[in-house]
Parts: sequence; structure tokens; C-alpha cells
Amino acid sequence: SAKARGDRGEKNVVSSIKRLMGRGADDIKKILDNSPYDIVENKPENSGGMVRLKVGGRELTPVEISADILKHLKANAEKAIGKEVTKAVITVPAYFDDAARAATKDAAKLAGLEVLRLVNEPTAAALAYGLDKGVEGIYAIYDLGGGTFDISLLKLEQGVFQVLATGGDTELGGDDFDQAIAAWLLGEI
Repeated sequence: SAKARGDRGEKNVVSSIKRLMGRGADDIKKILDNSPYDIVENKPENSGGMVRLKVGGRELTPVEISADILKHLKANAEKAIGKEVTKAVITVPAYFDDAARAATKDAAKLAGLEVLRLVNEPTAAALAYGLDKGVEGIYAIYDLGGGTFDISLLKLEQGVFQVLATGGDTELGGDDFDQAIAAWLLGEI
């Protein structure tokens, strides 16, 4: 995505924030080379020493940015169904470790949502496609998103999925393809 700048020179783009969930400052600095975010140097007053990013004139943690996105989705759902939404099942990349899953739950809590369950995105895709009602067997499901590539091997028996294996890469998504193609094109010009 394009890097939009505000009046003070800050970037106003939110893109692939999932990549930063549950990550430490050193990990985030590696990723930020190819990200639309400016990192705020760690200050003692930052809650829990979490990394803050400059976005739209504000300094926010990845959890706070994710909470803002979830609040927006919650409001859209409430408008569509005409009643309050307080609970959610949230999909997460298959590679998410315990820290990233905890950060996702924290974001949901900030958004006013109780997390009933976190479901790996490839598993959610299989369910959405209706594979749980299909032929028993072993399925390879991949999710090539904007920021990630995930794959899961699922075994379907009697309408129940068992996750046999799962993995992924936080630096192999559509955003990365876009950047690689743009770099190649610039090199050709």
C-alpha cells in the first residue's frame, strides 16, 4: 500500500499490523524496513515497554491498532444485525505463537469483545468452504494473505477436523510480492 504522509510527516497507513502482534522491539525493527510504520523509541512511560508506532498523528501499540480495527468491525456487525455484539471467534494466522495470540485477545478485550476462540485462518477457510461436510481425508489448506503465508494439514473424520501440522511465514505475503515486483521494476528502469 502507498505510504501516505500527514501534516507532521507521520505515516497514516495501516497495513499488515498482524505481523507485529506479540513481537518484541528487535523483531519489529527487522520488519519495519518493509513496513509503512515509524517506530517510536521506547520510553519508560510506554505501558509495559510495548513498542509504539506513529500512525495518523498518534503513537499506538500494535494491540491498540488491532483494537481499533476490531471496534470498527464490531460496530459494523452491530449495525448489520441490530443488536450488541459482545463475543467473537477471531481468526489468526497459523504461525501465531502464544505471544501473538495473547496480544490478539488483549486487542479484542480493548474493543469490548470476549474471545470465545481463536481459529487458525487455514482451518477457518476450510470450514467456510464447507469441507467439514465433505469427504473424509487429509487436506492441505493454504492462506496467502497480504502479510502472511500459512498452510495447515487437516484431517477430516466424521465431520471433525484434526490439525495435523501448521506453519507459515510472516514475510511471504502479498505485500512482500508487491515490494519484490516494485523493486524489480525499479531495477529494470
